[in-house]
Order: sequence, then C-alpha cells, then structure tokens
Amino acid sequence: MNGVRDYATITGAYWVFTLTDGALRMLVLFHLHALGFSPLEVVSLFVFYELFGVVTNFVGGWIGARFGLERTLFAGLILQIAACGMLAQWAAALTVPLVMTAQAVSGIAKDLTKMSAKSYIKLVVPAGDRSRLMRWVAVLTGSKNALKGVGFFLGGLLLQTVGFARANQSMAGALAIALVACAMLLPAASGKAGKAIELRHLLTKDPRINWLSAARMFLFGSRDVWFVFALPVFLNTSLGWTTTGSGAFLACWVIGYGIVQAASPRLVAKHPDARHVGVWTALLLLPLGGIASALVLDAAAATTLTIGLALFGIVFAANSAMHSYLIVHYAEQDRVSLNVGFYYSANAMGRLVGTVLSGATFQWAGMGAEGLVACIGVSAAFVVGAAILTIPLRRAELANGADLSVS
Repeated sequence: MNGVRDYATITGAYWVFTLTDGALRMLVLFHLHALGFSPLEVVSLFVFYELFGVVTNFVGGWIGARFGLERTLFAGLILQIAACGMLAQWAAALTVPLVMTAQAVSGIAKDLTKMSAKSYIKLVVPAGDRSRLMRWVAVLTGSKNALKGVGFFLGGLLLQTVGFARANQSMAGALAIALVACAMLLPAASGKAGKAIELRHLLTKDPRINWLSAARMFLFGSRDVWFVFALPVFLNTSLGWTTTGSGAFLACWVIGYGIVQAASPRLVAKHPDARHVGVWTALLLLPLGGIASALVLDAAAATTLTIGLALFGIVFAANSAMHSYLIVHYAEQDRVSLNVGFYYSANAMGRLVGTVLSGATFQWAGMGAEGLVACIGVSAAFVVGAAILTIPLRRAELANGADLSVS
C-alpha cells in the first residue's frame, strides 16, 4: 500500500512539473519571438535545455541508483523553481545567454523528474506482471503528455493575461507546494540499488536497450524537427493566430496525444515487441506525406494541419507508449534508473537534434509553408531511420530468448 502511495505522490509531483514545463516552453518561444529574435536565436535558447537533458539522463540514473529516486525528484523540482525565478527576476532585461542558462537548468530539472517518476513504476508493479506494467506506463506517460498540452495553453494564456514575469512567479509557487508535499510523504532511499553502483555501469550491455534507445532518438527527432519551432511560429505568423490561439491548438493536440497514449493498451498488442514498434513507426510516413502534399498543393492550411496532426498524433502516441513500456520491461530491477536514464538520454539527444534542425531548416527554406514542408521532409527521413533500427532490435529480443508478443 505504501508503494502505491509513494507512486501516487511522485506522479502527482510529475504532473505539476509537467504543467510548468509545457507553459515555460510556450512562454519563452512566443515572448522572445515577439521581441524580434530570429528562428535560430529562439531555437538556440532550447539547445541547452535538450543538451543538458542528454547529460542529466545519463548521469541522473546513476544518482538515482546510488542515493534514491526521491533525491533526484527533489533536485528536479528545486532546479525548476530556480529556472522560473531566474526568468521572472530578469524579465525586463532578457539576453540570449541568460535565457540559455535558465533553459539549461530547466532541462536538467525536467529529466531528473521524468527519470524518477518512470523508474518508480518498476518498483511498484509486481515482477513478471507485464500487462499491468504496460497499463501503468501508458497511464503515466499519457497523463503526463495530456497535462503538458494543458501547459502549452496555460503558457500562451498567462503570457497574454499576466505577462512573462508574473507567469514565471506563479509557476515557481506551484512547484514549491509540490516539493513540500513530496518531502513530507516520500520515504528515503526509494529505488536505491542493493549493490554498489560505479560510473562504468552507466553504459548498458543489453543490446535491446541500445537498439531501442537509438530508435527512440530518431523517433523523437522526427517529431521535434517540425513541432518544436516551425509549427507554432507558422501558426502565429503565417496564419495570424494569437499566442493564446496557437497555444490552445498545440495544447489540444498534446492532450489528445496523451489520451491516446493512456488508451494504447487497447490499440496495440498487450505485450508489444519490436515488430509492433516497427510497423507503427513506418505508419508515421502516411500523415507526414499527406500534410506535406496538401501544403504544396496550397490546400487550406488550418484544415490540413488539424486533420494531419490528429492522424500523426494517434500513430506517434501509440508508438511512444510501446517504447516506454519496452524500456521499463527490459530494465533490470536493481538498476532500473540506470537503464531508464540511459534510454532517455537518447530521447533527449533526438529532441536536441530535432530542435536545432527545426529552426535551421525553417529559416533556410523560408519562414512560411515552404519552410514547414521542408521540416516535414526531414521528419520523414528520421522516421525511416527509426523504423530500420527496429530490425536489429527484434534480433536482440530473439537472442535474449524471449518472444514478447502476445496479441
């Protein structure tokens, strides 16, 4: 019973963090774009966010295994409070180095918090109960993304109503409340490894985790190369939507994406394996091709993006949920945070590459429909890479002596 309570506590804190994380991204993107920053300048502000996410996931898993998952959760919440406070304090005199520093701190915070919450599932679900593991991973991941969508809307709304500084102050206060609640409820040393963990253990020897991590990197690069910068700026500048309207549109997409993730056990195999991931990854090419073709033919952009994004979101959400299940399933019970941390460092690397390419491609190809189409083309190339990587992943599964599929 205490395990379920602890899981609920850490998940609740993750939800609060996710709201602020989504809001902060929209606040920074729209506020600095309105101040006249170029696409590459705005994207550069997110580079440290993603870059430090790579490092944090890699080392954070070792910290969680060595000292306990509640320590990494506390650190994540405290750092996000510091990032929001920094942006609020110097809101009237923002510079690229200042915002990059705040984003670096936020990137560290996000991945410490995410690694803590997702690793905790392995500690709560009984060993061998794969069906429950799939359901709980799907619910946590789906609810997190739904709340991130709410955060996108919240960021656009707060920017338009109370302004940049007060928005960050409000988010810092909400995070402080979550931190106090966790400090009161969580036990010490949850998730701490029974054996001594050395830095050399950061690199996994399980080929399944290595191939899955590589596929994850390409998968999330395929999303962020057009979703992070090109799409919201296109909505705001080319279609003339307000920041609140653009944030609400993206919020609805991410909320729907999260709902599909939570429901994914009913959409895909009960115990998915690399074959299922490969098929669902390849299916992403259909909505991407449809969106790009419609934009080239000068179809109604708002309708095209609404329908295309809905289809892309359904396929991507189911795919992401299967990925999240597989990494927790593959992870060793005594070193779950190490394995999950390694995997999400690859996830952050994909987001980093996608973020940089989103701004660079959009600026190079033209900041309009042609730029968005170019970003979607790069996305399709990443999807092909992610699908190909599921082939050696399946071989690694079979070499491990277990066919995970039970349709």
